[in-house]
Amino acid sequence: MYDYIKGYVTRVTPEYVVLEQSGIGWQVMTPNPFAFHITDEVQQVFTYLHVREDTQLLIGFKTLEQRELFRKLITVSGIGPKGALAILANGLPSQVVSAIEREDEGFLVQFPGVGKKTARQMILDLKGKLHDLFTEIDLPDSEDTLLTLAESDELDEALLALTALGYSDRELKKVKPKLEKEELDTEGYMRLALKLLLKQG
Repeated sequence: MYDYIKGYVTRVTPEYVVLEQSGIGWQVMTPNPFAFHITDEVQQVFTYLHVREDTQLLIGFKTLEQRELFRKLITVSGIGPKGALAILANGLPSQVVSAIEREDEGFLVQFPGVGKKTARQMILDLKGKLHDLFTEIDLPDSEDTLLTLAESDELDEALLALTALGYSDRELKKVKPKLEKEELDTEGYMRLALKLLLKQG
């Protein structure tokens, strides 16, 4: 079992990145592919290999905390690898842990694919079992503040990805106000931005 891979990110897509190491290009699914950047610097990706009869998925994370929380999440009934990735794509690990410890179902159900039943199951299965991930949980009390932080991260990642595609700061500044009015994931922001940019052209 690989613990991590060090290599060069050669491709970034909405679902995965390609990490080249020793002449091999590893296709790595990750919560936020646009958190990785194509550079000439070696990057470290913490990995998890998900194996089933009909599929093998190599999943990667920027931090150990992300990976360990992912491992905990997929033990919950109703949450598979893609569901766990969606949760990590829309919230920081510390936010998820805090919501579970506080039994904040209202916060948890805002993640894609998480209904009241799954949120309650997350709390029942994981509360009190996540202390090894975070020794201190110091988060804002306001749920709105947490959501704003998550949304800002998604929008920032989308804008970075669009910059990498060749769009100028001037072009992006024109569409940013409209993007800020929406609550989308990174891919959603990118699709809307591209639509607006094409209209401008």
